[in-house]
Amino acid sequence: MLQDEDDLVRHAHNSALEGSGTLARVPQSQNSQPTGVSAGDASPAVGIKPSRKNPARKVAAIIIGLLLATLAWHVATDLAVPSSSTGSVAALTALVAPRVAGQVSDVFVADNQFIKAGEPLFALDPAPFDLAVRQAEANLAQVAQTVDASVISLTSAEAKVSQAQANLDSTQAATDRTLTLFDRGLSSQSQLDTALSQLAAAQSTLDSATADLESARLKAGQTGSNPQIMAAEVQLEQAQLNRSFADVLAPADGVVTNLKLAAGQFVNAGTPALTFIEAGSSWVVVDMRENQLANVDVGDEADVVFDGTPGRKFPARVRGIAWGIDPGRTAANGLPQNQAMTRWFEPARTIPVHIELLEGEEWPANVRVGSKASALVYAQGRGGPLAMVAGALQTASAYLSYLY
Repeated sequence: MLQDEDDLVRHAHNSALEGSGTLARVPQSQNSQPTGVSAGDASPAVGIKPSRKNPARKVAAIIIGLLLATLAWHVATDLAVPSSSTGSVAALTALVAPRVAGQVSDVFVADNQFIKAGEPLFALDPAPFDLAVRQAEANLAQVAQTVDASVISLTSAEAKVSQAQANLDSTQAATDRTLTLFDRGLSSQSQLDTALSQLAAAQSTLDSATADLESARLKAGQTGSNPQIMAAEVQLEQAQLNRSFADVLAPADGVVTNLKLAAGQFVNAGTPALTFIEAGSSWVVVDMRENQLANVDVGDEADVVFDGTPGRKFPARVRGIAWGIDPGRTAANGLPQNQAMTRWFEPARTIPVHIELLEGEEWPANVRVGSKASALVYAQGRGGPLAMVAGALQTASAYLSYLY
């Protein structure tokens, strides 16, 4: 018991000396006591200083404060200045295909070559198309001859009708005279029957000639609109058009890329032969979460950063927001399939946002289709403090592109 009291006294004495800046320690002894201090009054003679506060509480408070500040910044920027670093450059891309089938005879461009609108890209072997044109011309000439023959037949048919009509008129007059004589008793019944029979034959001849005339008119057609000639002319025009399709031209100013076409290759009509990227049609597509689009509207200002141009920001504007995406739901037997949930939290879905550089802003030369881009949209203007801080952070990230 006495030893415990001695230890307590020495501990209190050393604590008091540390608080006053004195480094002296009371030596430990099992049998001795401090001079002038008894075992009974050691505790009340020297005060004991309370222990220091635990620093872990302060560290925990700082961490929690940082987490709350980060969360508040995240929510505020999503509403006022949403951003995305998952953007990419897009452009109008065409898979150029010939409109007719044939064997490639010439390729006039090289890979990644800039082409003006109307310049030739490649050509198909023209021999089959030239042959088709000559065949159509021969067919048109043959049809024209046939029509000319029909016109001659029409003239002949008209002459036969005139002859039949004259014969009918003569027979009609003779029959009328015979009928008059029969009424006076000057002609026999047999003569009258013969006259009536001749009149009926003349009428039949006229009807037959008239029918032949109508048939000849249908075959000859109207002047300048014969259907046979029109059909032959259409065939010739189609052959000439196919001949022009043998030369494939650039649809606009642009670049040919991923060229794998070679002379001698056979391509079918409508089969892509090369890839063409239209110049001046580039834009940026960024994916933003749905909760980031609460205040984003078409026309909002934005800044775009390209990895290909470190340290530079390009002023832009929101051109459009996609109205729909494919959720990836599949169907079987006419019914949608159940999507099994394998995550604790459903990942946020993103909506493509179309962003274009401002008019007059020159597109970076080394930024190509598919290049990575980041965008910051000023949903509430550039003047707010959040916009200023977010813009400064984007500028810093633009310079960090030098490093990766």
